[in-house]
Amino acid sequence: MKKNILTIIVAFVAVVFWFTGCKPEYTTYSGPNFIMFSDTLYEMAVVDNDTYFDVPVVATRACDYDRNIAVEVVDAGSNAVEGKHYSIESNTVTIKAGELRANVRVKGYHKNLEVSDSLGFELKLIVPEEAQWDLYGTKANVLVKKACKLDINAFVGPCVVSSTFIMNYMQVDKILTRSELCPDEENTIIIKDYFFKGYDAKIKFEDGDVYNPLIRMDDQRFAPTADAFGTKYGDGYIHMYQPTAYTSYYSACEKFIFQYMTLYVPGMSELENTVGTFVNAVEWISEDEAKKLKREGY
Repeated sequence: MKKNILTIIVAFVAVVFWFTGCKPEYTTYSGPNFIMFSDTLYEMAVVDNDTYFDVPVVATRACDYDRNIAVEVVDAGSNAVEGKHYSIESNTVTIKAGELRANVRVKGYHKNLEVSDSLGFELKLIVPEEAQWDLYGTKANVLVKKACKLDINAFVGPCVVSSTFIMNYMQVDKILTRSELCPDEENTIIIKDYFFKGYDAKIKFEDGDVYNPLIRMDDQRFAPTADAFGTKYGDGYIHMYQPTAYTSYYSACEKFIFQYMTLYVPGMSELENTVGTFVNAVEWISEDEAKKLKREGY
């Protein structure tokens, strides 16, 4: 019995020793004290005239005193106009004692930007040569893009559908139709008679990320095969869904969606049931524009 207890004690001590001996050793950075931007390229989405954007400035070591760093705009690397497209809150930033980071605060001017603009500006830190890390440098580029918050009501009303499916299978170049709000799902619309009369499309808009304004469409009926192809195939209906391999999105500023759509026919073999993947563009227009298209025969 004593022998067994001794064995257990020896084993326990060995385990404790193993665990304490295997504790990881943590080291702290003790190299040069460099100051730089946290990245070399930023994208600033300006959603309104109160949009602010932070460009981080970082240091590799903390100091026991405040560090004031000058920031300048490099004219040769900028086509955005300071004071018109953006403004910098201050041309100096302060990394406080004991800290490793500060921000260059930038304001964007939504009303002076166009969605089609390709604008940007280049920033440069004014720091001593010994604080410059050649690997990263002292410059950063900021791209300025106009963006809009989602207003789902902007996607309600008359709209024009263009599609590679229409080009391949229908005798028209576009379809004039309408959309309405889905009564029981937030940020969701129903496009009436999407391609064929009596067959609608329910599409959901994802909100909250202006950098990724995505749409989603679940599997749903597209049309009878007899209407689309003149005869019955499979269970008699074509279904549609949005493939995840491609990005389908919306533009809240320009009021359109760009969507990939895959069509298939249930009830057929896997080798035969896929009709294909098509690209759809739906653009929302005014009532006056819709009336004009109707007079033209759409």
